[in-house]
Amino acid sequence: MRLPWTLGYVADGIAGSLVGDPGRLVADVVVDSRLVADGSLFCALRGENVDGLQFADAALAGGASGLVVPGGFEGEPRIEVEDTSTALLDIAALRRAEIDVPVVAVTGSTGKTSTKDLLRSVLPNAAASPRSYNNEVGVPLTVLGAPSDADYLVVEVGSRGRGQIKWLMPAVRPDVAIITNLGLVHLESFGTVETLADAKWELVASLTESGTAVLPAGEPRLRRTHLGKTLTFGVEPSADIVVVDLTLDDWGRPTFDLLTANDRATVHLLLPGAPQALNAAATTAAGLALGLDLSTIVAGLESATGSAWRMEIHRGRFTVVNDAYNANPDSVLAALQTVAVLPGRHIAVLGKMAELGPVEVEEHRRMGSEAARLGYVAIVTVGDDPGIASGAGAIAHAADDAEAAMAMLDDLIEPGDVVLVKASRAVGLEGLAALLREEAGT
Repeated sequence: MRLPWTLGYVADGIAGSLVGDPGRLVADVVVDSRLVADGSLFCALRGENVDGLQFADAALAGGASGLVVPGGFEGEPRIEVEDTSTALLDIAALRRAEIDVPVVAVTGSTGKTSTKDLLRSVLPNAAASPRSYNNEVGVPLTVLGAPSDADYLVVEVGSRGRGQIKWLMPAVRPDVAIITNLGLVHLESFGTVETLADAKWELVASLTESGTAVLPAGEPRLRRTHLGKTLTFGVEPSADIVVVDLTLDDWGRPTFDLLTANDRATVHLLLPGAPQALNAAATTAAGLALGLDLSTIVAGLESATGSAWRMEIHRGRFTVVNDAYNANPDSVLAALQTVAVLPGRHIAVLGKMAELGPVEVEEHRRMGSEAARLGYVAIVTVGDDPGIASGAGAIAHAADDAEAAMAMLDDLIEPGDVVLVKASRAVGLEGLAALLREEAGT
């Protein structure tokens, strides 16, 4: 892995027009002017709400070695490009060409970040983003941020439509491609699960003959041919990595056995939730594909911790389960089921699941109905509710915002209760979860 580069090298590599000293050194690449340090190359991205170009002068003043900007900006040194988002990806592709360690990429409807966290723990000296950097900005930044002494690179890859993963692949070029699952996410964009499957398959389609695809055994939409090898995981006996004898403890943490063709091992995870067993199986398949032995993989799995706001369990006067990072039908159902086995009465604070398109009302009703079926004593919906309350029936309470929800919860919660907080990221329930933690004294 080389870096630092020169501005001239970057400009030539992305077919940009350089204005200024081509010999200036580039130590890193940033898209946030607040992160600029001496030697940073600042790429001025244009978003829906913010134009990075307005921070270009501040980046230069902060010590940036140069800028990547559209034509018309006068500050220098600068590399002029037609589109800065494409340029960022092209710069990441330059970096990927220097990386000579195995790259593991993860996509799927749910479990991407958890599987990334497990992989980072299992693969010795692996580099991975500490956050959910899985979009057209986060993926290139993950690749560009790979340290020179890493032995593996793990990249989380998301998608909201056909062609997006394919577009990112010059910067990723995985040696192992994992699809965790297919579910009802972003159907507003995809339309059907079949289209979703096509989009996720773009990750596997990028593999060479030496690569390995890690796929869920129970997903018929992913039974396709590709250039590399395939390892499957799941509860199905036909899988290459099989999960059996799954149980949850009083903290919702799974214990299970993993079966391979030649071995069997018991795993105790710190990450709560039954779906983590399948994420662990996918991680195991990737580890085996990269030559690790099962005992090393299990040790890594058992030491793994999760990312913020994902099934964080905090116990005090009552228990708060903060799973507020994001939500879709599969993840909400899994959270409801996991919390339902924890000791105590159960209350769920739920917000809208975004981008469900034609199944929005049906799926929200189903989540409310499932909560009632699982024995929850109360469901508090926050903000716009397409159907959770109608599905939950008599146990439902509607709050316009987090403040109103907190007032309701003050009356509903009793000592020893377990309160789940779950919604799509746009609802922003992480603040409510923090308030609940303060109230619980955790």
